[in-house]
Amino acid sequence: MASRDLSENSNCSICKNMYIDPVTLSCGHIFCNFCITKTWDGQNDEDASCPECRQQFKRKPALKRNVKVCNIAEQFRSTEPETEIGIFCTYCVDYSVPANKSCLLCEASFCDTHLRVHSKSEEHILTKPTTSWSNRKCPIHKKSFEYYCYEEAASICVICSLAEEHKGHQMELLNETSEKKKKKLRNILKNLTSKKNKNEETVLGLEDNKRCMQEKAAGITERVTDMIKDIRKQLEDLEKQVVSEINQQANRVLLLITDHIQQLEKEKEELSSKMYHIEDLCNTIDPLTVVQEDESHYSEFCGSEKGDDEGTHIDEKQVPGGGDLDEGLISATLYKGLADILTVIKIKRWFCVQEMSDLIQGVNISTDIVNEIKLNRELCMQEASCLLLDLNIASNYVTVSDDLQTASWTEIHQRRPETPERFQYAQVLSTRSFLSGKHYWEVETSKSGWWSVGMCYPSIKKKGDLSRIGNNNKSWCLCWFNKVLLRIHDSARISIPHTLSCQRIGIYLDYENGLLSFYELCDPIRHIHTFSATFTEPLHAAFWVWYGWVRIRS
Repeated sequence: MASRDLSENSNCSICKNMYIDPVTLSCGHIFCNFCITKTWDGQNDEDASCPECRQQFKRKPALKRNVKVCNIAEQFRSTEPETEIGIFCTYCVDYSVPANKSCLLCEASFCDTHLRVHSKSEEHILTKPTTSWSNRKCPIHKKSFEYYCYEEAASICVICSLAEEHKGHQMELLNETSEKKKKKLRNILKNLTSKKNKNEETVLGLEDNKRCMQEKAAGITERVTDMIKDIRKQLEDLEKQVVSEINQQANRVLLLITDHIQQLEKEKEELSSKMYHIEDLCNTIDPLTVVQEDESHYSEFCGSEKGDDEGTHIDEKQVPGGGDLDEGLISATLYKGLADILTVIKIKRWFCVQEMSDLIQGVNISTDIVNEIKLNRELCMQEASCLLLDLNIASNYVTVSDDLQTASWTEIHQRRPETPERFQYAQVLSTRSFLSGKHYWEVETSKSGWWSVGMCYPSIKKKGDLSRIGNNNKSWCLCWFNKVLLRIHDSARISIPHTLSCQRIGIYLDYENGLLSFYELCDPIRHIHTFSATFTEPLHAAFWVWYGWVRIRS
């Protein structure tokens, strides 16, 4: 309310508009420099008086520029729509007063005072101040445009509509054409509004994902730090390596999310700009302005279905969510580092699912190294400790070591009992199955020969071509065949452009999220491939060998 009063008090009492170059008279009243000068033009010094209080001056007083009022007027003027400069009221003959409106019928411009007495009938169409009258009339007959010819895509006067060259053409009143175009523009505006709302929803979702990613990265870093904080100096380098891997992954995902947000913010600004322009067109009274608007800028948004479904809207499924940190790589890095550091103390069971007493068996380790190790199962998965091969289903062309952790191909039949559950081909499964949780284990493979490692359901066929792991929809595997690395599922073989530089493979299973990942445990650790599926049965570790061998590492 105070702002409105201040705005009204910033108007000159002569022109009724915001002060322009305000000056103060000796009586204290303020006027535009131009207005008071025009008022006193042709008057003698002794006739000069204040237009507001009528105080008479012996001679025209000096005009003092009022800097404070000038600044206030400029501030208000900056918040108001700009009008065309240099268009003045047609009927203010004593001095020039800026026009506020122009009448298309009268072809005249009006200030606020003369606008009050102007006709209010519908044929008197008011627009913003203009002097462009010629482009609103037929250049041949000098008549106002009243019709729109669709064949010529042009506005015409009533005489043109009766002329021979327009005979048989589809025509309609300019107002009707304007209303049709407004309807189309409103439809476009509706589509743009819907698109902008979806844009804003996506931005909010991305912001949530960004926060989740930051919290997840911070939580994982904290838990990794807690787990190894009490181990002596030889574990400090490992801690830095693991934390660095987490931060690098988090930064990559955060950068991608930030890029998406910036893209959507830019698109939102463009949509807002188009919406403002269309709203102006929809609110204008002048039909010709609407008709002459170029539709090509908005044709892509015509039609509600197209506007809703097309565009640059980004599906949230394409954007990394809170669970896209590669926990398998983080865990493989941690396991490999711990194994390298603690090889001399021969830890047989590391990260076991059971109580902490199961961590070390039969090894006398200095208490100040291991007593304060705190395992956090939420960070890293449960290690697939005690992962053993099942002799009851092992093929008779596979030899199994005494510790049940190495499978080797053999051409000598092992003469095990033939049962429906025994594999025909040279492969074997683990005795243990996984129905939930996150798990990690490592295998070592032969340099020569061929092998496959992966997971499968226990319901996999045991005989025939479809019994080979990877050759059905019940198994997923990584295969080394003829020095080519393949990923196989449901008989689909896809080559992986990756050359193995070492024979150690890390395998990570996230059952609930449907992820099965493979890592090459070289230096640095490299991600090979990740299967994504919806697991519906218990999963067993699966191995196939031919002229080679695979060993489960404890």
